[in-house]
Amino acid sequence: MDKQILIIGAGPTGLGSGYRLQELGYKNWRIVEKNSYAGGLAASFVDDQGFTWDVGGHVIFSHYKRFDKLVDQALGSDYLEHLRESWIRILDRWIPYPFQNNIRHLPKEAVFECLEGLYEASQAMDGSAANFKEWILSIFGQGISDYFMLPYNKKVWAAPLEKMSKDWIAERVSIVDFKRVLENVILEKDDVSWGPNNKFKFPLNGGTGEIFRNTAMRFEDHIDYDKSIEWIDVEKKQTRLSDGSTRSYDLLISTMPLDVLVSKIRNRPEQVQNAAGLLVANKGLVVGVGFERSDASKKCWMYFPEKKSPCYRVTYFSNYSYNNVPDINSNFSLMGEISYPKDTHVDKELAVEQTIQGFINTGLIRPEDRNLIKSVYTIDIEHSYPVPTLERDKALNVIQPWLESKDIYSRGRFGAWKYEVANMDHSVVQGMEVVDRLLMGEDEKIL
Repeated sequence: MDKQILIIGAGPTGLGSGYRLQELGYKNWRIVEKNSYAGGLAASFVDDQGFTWDVGGHVIFSHYKRFDKLVDQALGSDYLEHLRESWIRILDRWIPYPFQNNIRHLPKEAVFECLEGLYEASQAMDGSAANFKEWILSIFGQGISDYFMLPYNKKVWAAPLEKMSKDWIAERVSIVDFKRVLENVILEKDDVSWGPNNKFKFPLNGGTGEIFRNTAMRFEDHIDYDKSIEWIDVEKKQTRLSDGSTRSYDLLISTMPLDVLVSKIRNRPEQVQNAAGLLVANKGLVVGVGFERSDASKKCWMYFPEKKSPCYRVTYFSNYSYNNVPDINSNFSLMGEISYPKDTHVDKELAVEQTIQGFINTGLIRPEDRNLIKSVYTIDIEHSYPVPTLERDKALNVIQPWLESKDIYSRGRFGAWKYEVANMDHSVVQGMEVVDRLLMGEDEKIL
């Protein structure tokens, strides 16, 4: 084959495609990237004070050997390994993650409420939940749902839970077992090993973005930075770029958000446009705060279901790598994440103040630590989570087949719009698998 392959986006998925094309010795391809850097939502930045920040709390864990190979080639031996130490802050105390397996740390009245609700749910399970909210209540019962599951998920998704599907759950949520929880309560056992990320890697230098900077360098002669897509003509198979140039293609791999992709296509069918209008995403704000003192905590990341903090998650980013701060002996850093509905105006100055106050309210810092703040850094995330709504799959079943009939293959966290396969490893391997499909006719396993 000698078809011209054009890839939109040098994030994990686009770079996964490029990596695979180079691996196969294919020559006729290019990546166009709107930013001046690679990495997309997995990029990293160093602020003026020398603190490193990620676009949210990324960690490296994997389901795929081919992703592991890419990471190994990108980092070599320059990484650290951590055992996850993850917590929930609730009722002015720390509860080990996952919450539902460690309720023994709650006040006794709350423990009873959680056990009572869990027992009732275990006796009444009938599989009839019609949406995510009903699923939460049917699996965990009223107590666990009220204390953690409902308020936390409202914070994360910034969308009505009753309008979300339950079909994306898989390994994203720890399913609870009444006997196991009861045993943990009575025998006073901590139960913290659930999930694929209980052990994870992190780059020694440069944050998560180091993986994708180094990967992009393998084929930087194939990447054009600072060029965004203005329009796509699917009949002529041409795109117009922001610099005024026109690019032709035979096959187009797009990793831009699916709703944005549809909006760029000239003469798109009305049913495709309407389906794109059904897709829901939230947006996010990362608030990084660097302090001029050390901190002895060994925590990795923490969840905050209560209103005492605007953040749904906070990461001790200095604990991921000592190089994420100027001097680990005299600095530490916290990175908070906040979700907003897509059409919300975000007052960043207010969000920063609320985040810092939230750190104080939840015991992460002392009030006097305000005077030790050395750096504040914010990152806007226009598309943060692809929300798995009840109408999502119906929309995808209209959009994706039409795109593929026009030789356009939309993949990645927001290209495929499937949160359940939107981790870093999923995204990279989606990029590899679509190349294998186009060049060798192989099936895509992830999608």
